[in-house]
This record gives sequence, C-alpha cells and structure tokens, in this order.
Amino acid sequence: MSQPFDAIKKKEEALLCRTYGRYPLAIVRGKGAHLWDVDGKEYVDLLAGIAVTGLGHCNDEVCEALEKQCRKLWHVSNLFYQEEQLHLAELLLSTAHFGKVFFCNSGAEANEACIKLARRYMSVVKKRNAAEIITLEGCFHGRTLGTLAATGRENLSRGFTPLPEGFSQVPFEDLGALENAITPATAAVMLEVVQGEGGIKPLAADYLAGVQKLCREKDILFICDEVQAGICRTGKFWAFQLHDLKPDIISMAKSLANGLPMGAMLATDEVARGFETGSHATTFGGNALASAVAAKTIEILLRDKLAERAAKLGTDFKEKLIAMQKRLPGKIQEVRGVGLMIGIEIGESCPAVWKELIDQGFICSLSHNTTLRLLPPLNIDEADLNAFAATLEGILKK
Repeated sequence: MSQPFDAIKKKEEALLCRTYGRYPLAIVRGKGAHLWDVDGKEYVDLLAGIAVTGLGHCNDEVCEALEKQCRKLWHVSNLFYQEEQLHLAELLLSTAHFGKVFFCNSGAEANEACIKLARRYMSVVKKRNAAEIITLEGCFHGRTLGTLAATGRENLSRGFTPLPEGFSQVPFEDLGALENAITPATAAVMLEVVQGEGGIKPLAADYLAGVQKLCREKDILFICDEVQAGICRTGKFWAFQLHDLKPDIISMAKSLANGLPMGAMLATDEVARGFETGSHATTFGGNALASAVAAKTIEILLRDKLAERAAKLGTDFKEKLIAMQKRLPGKIQEVRGVGLMIGIEIGESCPAVWKELIDQGFICSLSHNTTLRLLPPLNIDEADLNAFAATLEGILKK
C-alpha cells in the first residue's frame, strides 16, 4: 500500500538532491495514456515521461519482450558481440540513409557522441583543425558540461563554469548570421528540427534547406538532434524527414526503448570513419535488455504506422486548438508544433492554467512559464485529446 502524498514528499526532500521542481503528484501506476496517483486519482498523460513512453505506459507487447529478455541476458558489456544490438541496429538503419550506429544511455550522451564524432572526423579523417560546433539560440542539447556548452543557456550553466570551449550560437532562423559564423575552425552545425525544451518551435523548411546547403558548401557536418522530435513523434520516423534533409549524424533517446533508459547516434558510413577501436565507449550502452526492448518498440511503431497516425491526429488536434484560439480572443497567443508535438502559448497566466489542468486530471508540461507543451503517447485515444481540449477551453473561459 502506498504512503500518503505528504509523507512521500517529506521523504523525498530528506533523501534526494534538490535538482527537480516536482509536479504536485506522486504516481504509482500507469497504463496506456493514463496514470494514477497515490490517492487513486486518474490522469490523462499528455507528457509521456517527456516524450518517452511513445507506446504508452506498460505496453503489453513491450512488457512481454522485457520479461522474455530478462530471463535470457541482461548485460555483459560491449566487450562481447550481441545479437540483440545487431537486430536493433538493422531496424534503426532501415529508417533512413545512415550506415552506422553507436548505442549509449541518454540523449545527452547521444549528443556528446555526435560532438565527439564530428570533431574526430575533422581531425583524423579530414586532417583539419576544425572543432567548433555551432548551435541555435533557444536550443537544448543536454545537461553534461559539453552539451550545456552547446545549449548556451546561462540559467542552466550558472555555477558550472568554466564550460568546455569550442561552441558558438547564432540567432534562431537567421541564415545570414549562421553563414557569417562559419569559419575554418567550424566542424559542424547542430540543431533540432523542432525545438522541444525551447517551447515547441519548428524551424522553417527554407531555413533548414539553407542550413544543409551551407554545410555542404563549407564542407562541414550537419547534425540533427532527434532526441525529442524523433521516432515518429512529428509524423515522420525522423523529424528531418519532414523536409527531405540528409544530415550526417543524428542523436536519439527518449522514446527509443519506451521508458527504459537508452540513447543512440546514427552516422553515415563516411563520417563514422571518425571513430575507431578505443576512441569512444560506454559500459551500459545498448546492453541486451535495453536493445531487446528498443527493438520491440521500433517494430511496433513501424507495424502500426504510428508516425502516420501522429501526423493525422496531430493535424486534426492542432486545428481544434486553433479554432479554440479564435473563439477565445486574447486567451491563446499561439499554437505551434507538428504531429503530436504541440505547444500552446498562453502567456503569464500559463502556470495557473497548467495547475488547474492537473487538478482536473490532465498532465502536460510547462515550458518557460508561458507554454503548455504536449507530448502524448503516439497511440493515445482521440477522445483523451478531445477531453483535454474541452477542459482547457473551460479553464480559459473562466
């Protein structure tokens, strides 16, 4: 039997580092797109563990794959060949133009691998003294020292300086500024096709095409961070495929194993030459258990055409929200997003709206205290989205 919420909260404050601003909930159970707290109250989960449980909580097929694998082999390290890794690698490589995979444990580690590969490819393969990575204002690439430097947000790096050198930022969607920032020391441009932590901000197609063109002309690498936007969330398997781009390297994590911690990097065969035996490694990355669960997750996503479903359901839901915006002048400033990655810009009243949504049984994320960020399971019932919209409208009318 679960402890009362106040007891759990008090124990958490005594035992854990003060790094999280917790939601006022203690969750004990989940199924599909629904969660239950210690008091038995049910919630519609429009956050999905921050874009992680793409197949919903405790998916039956994923649970079966986990149970089967956990009786066979969990972990032996990357000193051994493992069929589970190879099966997953084949599935991932079948989704795009890449030739090689590196498995790790998280999105930050995947982005670190992207940065290290870009620098080593330039140094070892191209024989160029080029190490700088250019990113965009508003981005988020992780919490390690390297990815904090790439992210470039003072509020996140305060107290952790000095950060690693070799990173610079340019304004959002300013192609001229990007071109001016590229020098002989530049190794790569790294961006999110849809900025997630930035408040669900899709980059324009012509801008993205311009970035790729610049990278080709300047002979530097083009990296896409697919940690949040990838794996079917935006209506394509990868967000870069929305615009027919062909990046040299991409990162992924979050929904890769539907909640089991896992990340990966995909690279073209040419760029993957930058890594060789001993140049990069991880103890846990892609172990048998995580790989088996991730493979089953990818199989289901492809089989059930959940990218296509996200495109259709997300378009319909976004239209519903835009219609609400028109009915309630001044209440919603903007509706942004693509597929089932949607941001609703509310403004200064957003924290109160977010809290009222929780009280009425709907969980979503609060970005920058101004935006409701929706990242629901890709197989969520349309009725749950409609119920959220009706509840939101009722709150805004008040």
